[in-house]
Amino acid sequence: FYKLFSTLRTEMLLKSSLEATYHSLTDSFGLAKELTYARYDSGLTQQDVAERMGTTQSVVARMESGKQMTSLRSLDRYANAIGYNISLKLEPNKPGANKL
Repeated sequence: FYKLFSTLRTEMLLKSSLEATYHSLTDSFGLAKELTYARYDSGLTQQDVAERMGTTQSVVARMESGKQMTSLRSLDRYANAIGYNISLKLEPNKPGANKL
């Protein structure tokens, strides 16, 4: 059972597109996991955090879901609400990348 080249190419492009999307979301989900663990370690509920941030529980749930990008300002408010500080670090994608 041979597949046509165009069918194989389409399948390969779809697979690489899905992999790229997955890898781009990994950071978001990693951050969401970190937020949830930090809140849990603080002994707070989403409702507690929401009240401290001056927002709603559903906003906190969305931040912890990793399904949408959260602004640094919101992350800072979240961190303050649970008694944490934010640490931001920039790293190159590859050694020697973006040399001027």
